[in-house]
Amino acid sequence: FLRTRNCPCKMSQLPPKSPLASLVSEGTNSRVEALDNLSMDSFWLEVENIKQSAEAEQEECSLADVKTQEEGEAEAEWLQDAGLSELLGDRDSDNDNLVLLSTLTQTQAAAVQRRLDTYSRSRRRKNKHPVRDVRDIFAVASSEETAAEKEKSNPDPLWQNLQTANAQRKTQDYSCTVRNPGKEEVFNMDIAYSEQAAVLLKGSFLSESRKLKDGNGLTKFKIVKGRLGVTRIGDLSAQDMKKIPTLALIELTALCDILGFELKRNKAAKLKTTEKRLFGVPLNTLLENDQKLLPSTKVPLLLQALLSCLEKRGLETEGILRVSGSQTRIKSLEQKLERDFYNGLFRWDEVHQNDVSGLLKRFIRELPAPLLTAEYLPAFAAVQNIPDLKQRLQALNLLILILPEPNRNTLKALLEFLSKVVARESNNKMNLWNVSTVMAPNLFMHKGLPNKIPEGKEKQLAEGAADVVRMMIHYQDLLWTVSSFLVAQVRKLNESNSKRYQFCDKRIKNLLRKIHADKDKVEKNQAEPLKIVKVHASVFLKDSLEVHLNNATRAADVLRQFQKNLCQNGWNIVNTVSLLKCNNSIECTNLLLYEVGGNIGERCLDPDTYLLDLYHINPHAEWIIKQNPSYSWMF
Repeated sequence: FLRTRNCPCKMSQLPPKSPLASLVSEGTNSRVEALDNLSMDSFWLEVENIKQSAEAEQEECSLADVKTQEEGEAEAEWLQDAGLSELLGDRDSDNDNLVLLSTLTQTQAAAVQRRLDTYSRSRRRKNKHPVRDVRDIFAVASSEETAAEKEKSNPDPLWQNLQTANAQRKTQDYSCTVRNPGKEEVFNMDIAYSEQAAVLLKGSFLSESRKLKDGNGLTKFKIVKGRLGVTRIGDLSAQDMKKIPTLALIELTALCDILGFELKRNKAAKLKTTEKRLFGVPLNTLLENDQKLLPSTKVPLLLQALLSCLEKRGLETEGILRVSGSQTRIKSLEQKLERDFYNGLFRWDEVHQNDVSGLLKRFIRELPAPLLTAEYLPAFAAVQNIPDLKQRLQALNLLILILPEPNRNTLKALLEFLSKVVARESNNKMNLWNVSTVMAPNLFMHKGLPNKIPEGKEKQLAEGAADVVRMMIHYQDLLWTVSSFLVAQVRKLNESNSKRYQFCDKRIKNLLRKIHADKDKVEKNQAEPLKIVKVHASVFLKDSLEVHLNNATRAADVLRQFQKNLCQNGWNIVNTVSLLKCNNSIECTNLLLYEVGGNIGERCLDPDTYLLDLYHINPHAEWIIKQNPSYSWMF
């Protein structure tokens, strides 16, 4: 990618496209043509700055040797990462693998089937012991059987359920997916993205050219709020969030299969040890050290300090991020930070803003592994090849969910800061595209990754990388949302695990029948017009709140009722200080309602969650009012 510029740091390689991706070149070329009017000068200037910094430390910029994977090895790694090692013949593995299969959609099941078929063929060629036939467990049609033949020959409940669900989805109205320039579009998170894509491919797939616009000209999307509300990253318990990356990986693979793209992943690189304490230190190590000082730390303290300094003194600076500070000063400041940061002796007020922005970009580049991870950096780069904007955002949403928590939290902190820079465009002259072109090389170029870029593709890949960064900045609220269909799959996993069955191949069908029988019972209960439940707030009150639920009762209504009772009825308040603000008033915005237990670990409820619907979905949960963590610093 940067071969003509003699830079030892190169952009990660894009995965090759499958022959099915016939629509890609048209969509990509239209975007590239539209981007001609948007200057890439900032991108190439940043590349030159990185080159100058790297030339002074050539010994640190050697490319890592990457072993070529043998046939079937990538599929085996994928199945393991997807939580399906049971299908590789590991009979001693956790039985949760079988439970996971029961939650998959048809497109997700087909994605698993393809990887297992490829792995099985490679094992047979090597004369290894045969792996388990996925049809014995999974009941999904192989490539040699049609869906109709499979349904007749093996009427497995799981297969029939998937077929029925798919037939029902075909009747859904997908008109919201058709591009409507100038108007706000609906972003559907209730139905799996791969299922939506499958329906579009069978109908009228969007392929018209789209001109990229900057800032306010970008398409606006609105997430459809279902009856259970919207779930943001951070709303789920750590236990439930651990299940999300596996489900997101399967869904992303299914989406790429439908769109005709091959999802390539790098092998995780072995990280070199360093004697430094800040720069060039793995994120996990940084956080472990920082948490010894502040246990609740989720973003490295150094990064927080850099962003805070820039927010206080740099947001109004013209050309911030684009104008490079002195490389000599930046290197000297890095050494001072290594020595004085943790003892509090570093003087931030003496550092020029452009040097701080240089330190910020250097911190990101010097991470031993890319912030977007070595494994998924090619996938992030490949998002630009998806012709439809909505589907690009769907892929990005899944990739962000796959990221390890330290990477995801750090990326969010960075993107929030970049949004603040863009918001001050009138003063700092840095619009969304300027910021994106400056930051793209720092996120997509890494000294530890190999690169093979086709001749003449440098400009297209550079613009595509900047466009991906632009989407992450502009649509970060949407991207940091956990899709409703993924939350539903987590609930199914928890329901199945709570039954504590000792699974074996012969009992999987009995399990599925039990799950569907329980579901039918819940559906029968939905006819109940009124329900009385208790809401607990033991942190504040000795008494619980009795709530009468009807079809219109929302979480926000319960919080208002709680606030009203506190003010009017003189309840026995345990912790008044935690509830009162400076004006001695109680605001329900300080409080949040959670569902805890049942088929979810813990979930912070959207204010627009309809509680009777939630009760029917999770009748065994407790509802607890807690203080909003973002307000705790005020009291």
